[in-house]
Amino acid sequence: MQRRLNKINTPVDPLEWEMTPPTVNAYFHPLQNNINFPAGILQPPFFNRHADDPINYGGIGAVIGHELTHGFDDEGRSFDAQGNLNDWWSDADAKAFNERAACLVDQYASYVAVDDVKVNGKLTLGENVADHGGLRLALMALTDVLTTQKPKPIDGFTPQQRLFLGWAQVWCQSIRPEAARMRAQTDPHSPARFRVNGVLSNMPEFGQAFACQAEAPMVRTTPCRVW
Repeated sequence: MQRRLNKINTPVDPLEWEMTPPTVNAYFHPLQNNINFPAGILQPPFFNRHADDPINYGGIGAVIGHELTHGFDDEGRSFDAQGNLNDWWSDADAKAFNERAACLVDQYASYVAVDDVKVNGKLTLGENVADHGGLRLALMALTDVLTTQKPKPIDGFTPQQRLFLGWAQVWCQSIRPEAARMRAQTDPHSPARFRVNGVLSNMPEFGQAFACQAEAPMVRTTPCRVW
């Protein structure tokens, strides 16, 4: 605590990490305007050097995109390139962002976390925006790779399908009802299954990859999209 208090009125150290090396996590630091990936997350299922590109794009690629997108979510957009609290958006951009973000707020607020507790769409907005932006960036990167490479299906799944499977695999979870209830009220991250289904149901590319019918549960009639 004293070490942190001693930082008051001192220059920001851009090389300081907020997580230890073995931590399985990643973060965007708005005050330093940087993204950080400890060694702990650079292993399966997030990153596997023996796996094909689509699986890794759907895993660590989407996580990298997630952290990048945090710079343009409901919190990150309030900080400028120097890490200062500064509203640098035009009124029109801010209005358009809020309108698109409201779609995600309503979507996630309709999900039941456990029993009678629903997901807090406003609390989880920043992470949901980042999840959507991250996987979309990963898909864009994979699409660029596929312009010069034509990999064959693996285990019967196309590269596009494997990207979406990679995203789903990193959020496999086992959680007790008591923990789910607590997290639904305090955690800015949505429950793992909605981090998967909530994102994929908004992506027409997912429906196309798996040949989903228009009335399928994973196809939203009016998909949400911020970025």
